[in-house]
Amino acid sequence: MLAHYPAQVWNGSELGRAFGVSHHAVRRYLDALESTYMLRSLKPWSANLKKRQVKAPKIYIRDSGLLHHFLRVTTRAELDRHPKIGASWEGFVIENLVQALGVDERRCYFWGTHSGTEIDLVVQRGPRLRGFEIKRTSAPTLTRSMRSAIDDLGLSRLDVIHAGDHSFPLAGRVRAVAGTRIVEDI
Repeated sequence: MLAHYPAQVWNGSELGRAFGVSHHAVRRYLDALESTYMLRSLKPWSANLKKRQVKAPKIYIRDSGLLHHFLRVTTRAELDRHPKIGASWEGFVIENLVQALGVDERRCYFWGTHSGTEIDLVVQRGPRLRGFEIKRTSAPTLTRSMRSAIDDLGLSRLDVIHAGDHSFPLAGRVRAVAGTRIVEDI
């Protein structure tokens, strides 16, 4: 069931209803899957803003191959046509970013508002915050959501990880980083 909700905000009540159990029971299942490293739960970053912020975590199946198995995706062509390809890419990149950055997983968050503004990964190092937006495109552009996050969160830098071949600057503290160059360019 969780394979159909990758990279989405956790809704234990919805899953509990689907399984016919309480949201408390579903939360215990989530905790068990997290403790066995099957799932990654990104806690929401909370800032003192005048915007209503998302307070539930985002959930990812850590192994994209396992996600594809649960979705019954067996070939690259099937994956390219699947509606969850963007979420699969997002989870894959997040796993690789956390590893490449060598950060404590407890310092990794996501940020979102109820109006739809969102940053896929926020990493805290001391007092500084660094943002990562993940796009499965080869030509990313700077969005209103990214600008809002830079201003609202005071990000020291924002990297847009994309599926293209080259890294390039997008704006002052924003650059597009090719997914194949995460280790070199991050």
